[in-house]
Amino acid sequence: MDETAAKNKRLQFGNRYLTNKEKVFEHNAWDNVQWSEEQLDAARLKVAEVAATKADQETRAHFEIEAANYWNKFYDIHTNRFFKDRNWLFVEFPELLPVSQPTKTTDTEDFVTTRDFPGKDGAFRIFEVGCGVGNTILPILDTNKNPGLYVYGSDFSSKAVDVLRSHEKFDSARCTVFICDATADDWQTPFPEGSVDIIIYIFVLSAICPEKFAHVVKQSWNYLKPGGLVLFRDYGRYDMAQLRFKKGRCLDDNFYVRGDGTRCYFFTQDPDNVSTWYES
Repeated sequence: MDETAAKNKRLQFGNRYLTNKEKVFEHNAWDNVQWSEEQLDAARLKVAEVAATKADQETRAHFEIEAANYWNKFYDIHTNRFFKDRNWLFVEFPELLPVSQPTKTTDTEDFVTTRDFPGKDGAFRIFEVGCGVGNTILPILDTNKNPGLYVYGSDFSSKAVDVLRSHEKFDSARCTVFICDATADDWQTPFPEGSVDIIIYIFVLSAICPEKFAHVVKQSWNYLKPGGLVLFRDYGRYDMAQLRFKKGRCLDDNFYVRGDGTRCYFFTQDPDNVSTWYES
């Protein structure tokens, strides 16, 4: 798929504007709204009120140390009942579709393929960091039948990895998932550095302490081929999910803990919030 086609495909999402109020449910541009200054001020005020009382260092350390346990408990309770098709996945990220995938062209490919590892013969490799129970991986496997595709997924919840492996649509011949703490200094991956075409972060960095964002990105960057892509989607600043947090739930600026012990950060697109991770 060329660049123009990709852009056109992206524009399909959220562009069915409501012009006839009698056809409310036939339109999907709900999130394409320009907030007024009054709405922004109200959101900022709400966030500031909750952030006025932040958790102490001991509490923050507890949720950091026990993060994996809280996610395991989450998956124990919900198993795969919360699995939802991400209908926006291939609209937002057409690079995941087979028509957009190139054949082997990088200088590192010959070196990589001399090593024996799962997906060694794959012409196109995707790695999802924080794959959970497969909300992204399973649709990719189900939709993208390119015989050269191989998919990897990691999660630091052993329960999530077990649930994904047991799913009826999981294909062990085309996919390998493994346990990995993305915040660790050393990653034990089943594939070598410089072997992946696309790295995916979808609703995963938000669950990590903000101080470790840059480290996680730099670690995963080592596995990307020259010219590879990073696909990122996560919670945005002043999302309703953020505005619903009550006092006592704020760990740090724009970083919260839910009632079940899992954490959530809310991003902006400001350069100092995302882009500098890749520039340093």
